[in-house]
Amino acid sequence: MDAKTCQSFSASCPSRLLFDQIADKWSMMVLTVLDAGPMRFNAIKRHLEGITQKALTECLRRLERNGLVERRVLPTSPVGVEYEITPLGRTLQPPFKALYAWTMEQMPEVEAARRAFDARAR
Repeated sequence: MDAKTCQSFSASCPSRLLFDQIADKWSMMVLTVLDAGPMRFNAIKRHLEGITQKALTECLRRLERNGLVERRVLPTSPVGVEYEITPLGRTLQPPFKALYAWTMEQMPEVEAARRAFDARAR
């Protein structure tokens, strides 16, 4: 695969799939929640209002498959499982934090643009 093909977001470019998986609806939020340290499934779920058990399970599996999250079985009774960001996953924290900071800084301008758009649409 050449660089030009990948720059055009070709469906066959492996980076497109990875980009889709880390920029999806829940992945950035899950990685942000895990920034504080290892957590069990239900603790992660409590931090993410609106996520279903199925969506969280699928998200964690994708993150684990991509090497961004580690799943660890705890020798407790009953057996527990916790998730933790890997060193590779931690490399995403600076860009995610920058995106979050941008979101907070630009929210007033975005809200003004939304109001203007909605007024024109009426």
